Amino acid sequence: MPAEGFALHHTLSTVTDLRVECEPLVQSGEKSVMPLLWMRGADRDATDDALADDSTVESVSCLSAFDDGHLCRIEWAGRVRHLLEMVTNGKATVLDIHARDDRWYLRVMYPSREHFSRTHQFATDHGLAFDVTSIREAEGKPAGRFGLTEGQREVLVRAAQQGYFDVPQKTNLGALADDCDVSHQALSERLRRGMGTLIEDTLLVGAEQDQPEELSI
Repeated sequence: MPAEGFALHHTLSTVTDLRVECEPLVQSGEKSVMPLLWMRGADRDATDDALADDSTVESVSCLSAFDDGHLCRIEWAGRVRHLLEMVTNGKATVLDIHARDDRWYLRVMYPSREHFSRTHQFATDHGLAFDVTSIREAEGKPAGRFGLTEGQREVLVRAAQQGYFDVPQKTNLGALADDCDVSHQALSERLRRGMGTLIEDTLLVGAEQDQPEELSI
């Protein structure tokens, strides 16, 4: 959703290269949605000045500072608090919130499509524009949570249980393929696609993906 209709529009549009990531919390309730935010990738003084002038922020305090960013506790102004109620009152669980390039990205789990429809109607009634990029239905199956197909989940679980990812390996692709009753090529493709989906839906959520980081092995 555009930051202009939600939160930190001034900060995100003013501070170059700023990435905002929400620190997840366990407890529920209005005040526990988005109170702790990581500010990354931008000059701290410029970020602090922008936050101080941001009309969506009532107050802000720095809790921790590291080389790659600092953690802030934010008290939101009235409109933002009101819009956050849209999520908590819909009995939804916020899995991830992050912002960059003057847009917010949310990943939310709803108990049912009806609950999501209520949130959608609330947003429409209050002039909050947003785009839905994907909807996944878990239907009570573990495979649905991370976007895996049932087949991908099965081979990943079997591979882990049988030691395929161990060092040294306790099994190989051929043995796994026989155990899963699929061809060697089909198993290899299913493993790669499953691991790719799992990484994208967990490790890469909210991450800057334009430039790969230098890796040390």
